[in-house]
Amino acid sequence: MSHEFQNEYAVITDTSCFILLNKIDAFPILNKLYSNILTTTEIAHEFGKPLPKWIQIRTVSDRTLLANYAEKVDIGEASAIALAMELSSPLLILDDLKGRNLASQLNLKYTGTLGILILAKQQGIIPMLKPYFERIKLTDFRVSLTLLQTILEASGE
Repeated sequence: MSHEFQNEYAVITDTSCFILLNKIDAFPILNKLYSNILTTTEIAHEFGKPLPKWIQIRTVSDRTLLANYAEKVDIGEASAIALAMELSSPLLILDDLKGRNLASQLNLKYTGTLGILILAKQQGIIPMLKPYFERIKLTDFRVSLTLLQTILEASGE
């Protein structure tokens, strides 16, 4: 276990979060919400573009665990979950159902990119969700339009 992060709240992001936030020009929201954002070397490679300096790139120590998880989910999610197992009480940002299911089986806390946007609105970092949701609809991010509408209604938009 990493000594630096034993008592510090860490947020570990998967590739889909980076891709979507990049496409909808919302990357800075992550930095405003969380001070300790980590990702893995596998995810940084999958993303394929330079990440902001405020995102720390880590290598998973337990390569056997990583290989085990990679048999169940894609390598990015496997690496995020394996890194989460090395830290105390991290929050994972996962959008893929298989990845969420594995995180749930391992009793890890997780949210998705939509959850990040909702939290940003609740904390006053963004005034409205609708402009972001409109941009999401223009991407190839797979999400139910009904879900987006339900979230907007629940948030008073």
